[in-house]
Amino acid sequence: MTGLPVPVPGVSVCVQMNRGCCGPFAHFVADFEPPGGEGELELFSAVSERRLPAEFLPAIREGLAQGLGEVSAAVLLTDGYFHETDSWASAYRIGAEQAGRAALIGAGLLPEKEAEALRWVRWPGRPRPRRPKPAR
Repeated sequence: MTGLPVPVPGVSVCVQMNRGCCGPFAHFVADFEPPGGEGELELFSAVSERRLPAEFLPAIREGLAQGLGEVSAAVLLTDGYFHETDSWASAYRIGAEQAGRAALIGAGLLPEKEAEALRWVRWPGRPRPRRPKPAR
């Protein structure tokens, strides 16, 4: 297992599948760092239980593991929010998977082109989506 080679701070996730309506919702911000001594995925939270209940942390960990694949990292949740009705573990899992992929792109381990598939995640330095050229 390789480790994330450089920090990727400020990865922001907002999963909102049905804007303005009920539906899966998740929001958190994470800083990705190279792994610690054990060289495995580590997840820490600096977010209060009131803003992001611990019940969503296993889903976030699972999504991060899927998104990072064979790359290990230390991940610190620096902000988060949940909605009492609309936040589902599956939304946090989906968002965390995309956050893991974003960290790989930000660290240069995946090509920037991969960012086009990441719908719910933003990070400093994210490449701008390519706009299709208008038909003539």
